[in-house]
Amino acid sequence: MTDTEEIIQALLKFRNDRDWEQFHNPKDLALAINVEAGELLELFLWKNYDEANIDKIKEELADVFSFAFLMADKYNLDVKSIVLDKIIKNSEKYPVEKAKGNAKKYTEL
Repeated sequence: MTDTEEIIQALLKFRNDRDWEQFHNPKDLALAINVEAGELLELFLWKNYDEANIDKIKEELADVFSFAFLMADKYNLDVKSIVLDKIIKNSEKYPVEKAKGNAKKYTEL
């Protein structure tokens, strides 16, 4: 079992033990990802990045990952594959010779 599969299985057991699958439809999982990402973002509000509490960052990031893994499972998506595929797509949109050291969107390169 891969690390990702182990994480998803632990999340599913936690969820199923509480009968929460009924609340985990794709729409609500997407909303939960957004809410948790907002809570992560809030940790940086009005401060420099290095002033944010690392323990709270870990908690909120874990929440974002958890709901994202549950959504991937809902659609039978292989997390490793979709992330690696996206890296390939991004490398085509952002070739090193144009994008290195540049924060512009690919349409502006």
